Amino acid sequence: MDTVRVAVVGAGVMGLSTALCISKLVPRCSVTVTSDKFTPDTTSDVAAGILIPHAYPDTPAHKQKQWFRETFDHLFAVANSAEAGEAGVHLVSGWQIFQSIPSEEAPFWADVVLGFRKMTEAELKKFPQHVFGQAFTTLKCEGVTYLPWLEKRLKESGVLILTRRIEDLWELHPSFDVVVNCSGLGSRELVGDLKISPVRGQLLKVQAPWVKHFIRDGSGLTYIYPGASNVILGGSRQQGDWNLSPDAEISKDIFSRCCALEPSLHGAWDVRETVGLRPFRAGVRLEKEFLAKDGRRLPVVHHYGHGSGGFSMHWGTSMEAARLLSECVQALGTPTCESKL
Repeated sequence: MDTVRVAVVGAGVMGLSTALCISKLVPRCSVTVTSDKFTPDTTSDVAAGILIPHAYPDTPAHKQKQWFRETFDHLFAVANSAEAGEAGVHLVSGWQIFQSIPSEEAPFWADVVLGFRKMTEAELKKFPQHVFGQAFTTLKCEGVTYLPWLEKRLKESGVLILTRRIEDLWELHPSFDVVVNCSGLGSRELVGDLKISPVRGQLLKVQAPWVKHFIRDGSGLTYIYPGASNVILGGSRQQGDWNLSPDAEISKDIFSRCCALEPSLHGAWDVRETVGLRPFRAGVRLEKEFLAKDGRRLPVVHHYGHGSGGFSMHWGTSMEAARLLSECVQALGTPTCESKL
């Protein structure tokens, strides 16, 4: 078979990772990433990037665990390589704390992260408003560093990168044989998926170099994540809110909540506000679809809708998207390509 021309739409962490997985895992493909936005202007650049999964109610737990484990293993290898600094991937230890004892004392991902255990009474004294907690070591992936690193690896693999806004997937036919849709929130307009909607997230980036441990409230709403160049304080969740302008009252509330958990943050400086729109969906859309029009056909692999769990799952779901793409490539010589997960 001749080389199969693959277009990946979207250049956030999903688009870039999927393109890289395809270039590594699927032979005889030429891959082009096309998007109207690239780092540092994607939602992925705003994300906190810590690997603590969020549950997807429409996705089986074993599948979520597989995606997380594959992502963790991949980034753990990066963190243990000479490229860790350039990739923006590092280990971080800390605590997840609860004001009431959770129904499940150990989440599904407990044996994937490192050293997961119940917090001791002595540790809990640091958080007098909380009655239960978990201590573990996980990974943090700095989007503003990781995305350029992925782009560099793509170029080294011969992947083309084009700046172009796609209004309709049919624009890519007949220049491409298969399309991978990683357009995130853009899928609402691009493919008419009304199941995806924004969940607005506002966070603060501050200088507080003495903060070395992450702290995350069990609700996931309040968190302190130390990174390579700053500490991220969060957050907010506003369903259906498209506003990208920072809200001063929300920033004040975030800072107050984080200082309640870590009083030393009162001494933080260089406070910067940032906003991102999480592509929320009840379940990640990861499936093949066969588009037909006027006797033409266009196989599409959809890969989007990770909400706030994108970095935690990105490599595992990208590998699965590459496997679906491989099935489409194999089926190009046959009349159909429309199985679903």
